[in-house]
Amino acid sequence: MFSRRHPYLFFLIIITGMLTTTFICLAFIIGMWSDDRGEYVGEKVGVVEINGTIVDSRTAIEQIKKFRKQDAIKAIVIRINSPGGAVAPSQEIYTEIMRTREYKHVIASMGTVAASGGYYIANTACKRSDGVVANPGTLTGSIGVIMGYTNFEELLNKLGLLPVVIKSGPYKDVGSPARPMTDEERELLQEVVSKIHQQFIRAIAEGRKLEISQVKLIADGRIFSGEQAKELGLVDRIGNFEDALKWAGELGGIQGEVVPVYAEDKKLSLLRYLLESSVKIISDRLMASNIDIQYRYHP
Repeated sequence: MFSRRHPYLFFLIIITGMLTTTFICLAFIIGMWSDDRGEYVGEKVGVVEINGTIVDSRTAIEQIKKFRKQDAIKAIVIRINSPGGAVAPSQEIYTEIMRTREYKHVIASMGTVAASGGYYIANTACKRSDGVVANPGTLTGSIGVIMGYTNFEELLNKLGLLPVVIKSGPYKDVGSPARPMTDEERELLQEVVSKIHQQFIRAIAEGRKLEISQVKLIADGRIFSGEQAKELGLVDRIGNFEDALKWAGELGGIQGEVVPVYAEDKKLSLLRYLLESSVKIISDRLMASNIDIQYRYHP
């Protein structure tokens, strides 16, 4: 029998199965206790927080959609404390907010930093009577695109390692950390960066109702204080989170005190967390492309 031929492996399988079952049961119980029926009483303002580097859009999109569907949520505040991050997730959150604005007012509130991809997202709250609120000292702007990677060629040579690559085309290993970048590859990547930069510029010009030429003058990656951004037309009002909340309440027609509500994590989120273990995250990072492109402020 298998258990007799491989006792240690059999024991490991049994233990793994028991631990997995325990985690699933625990996640289910906690999920039931924290079950959010998704219904709110009275008139409220929903708050969606964008914190830290933007690497994934899933949570933000789920929260935005949830508030959009609730009648009691009269307006939404997007609270941003982010230097930006990956291009695609930033664009996905941007798109979801734009969809939501067809149904509800959205106010962007900038915290300590709302730069690059963080400002890209804030830029969605710029049409109709909606707007962007920043503190005088908020760091924002950084309108640009950055792409980079680390070259390990000298280190590999010292270790006596010789990478072997078989590829279907001349550009299949663009950004390889094991060799210098060619002029042709640099030109190719620069074209990609420039195209995505143009997308950023167009989005701001449309959202802020500015000429493309005006945006280009300040879209060189520089950062601004909230006060400077206000002077440049990138921000509508100077104020804190409470000011943004009050403005959202007014737009939503709320009488009296404005009560903020925060979206809770999706049911069984603990199970998702347990399954997405640190081992898997590390593995994903190691297997990911060596080169990436971001709407991100790099101080």
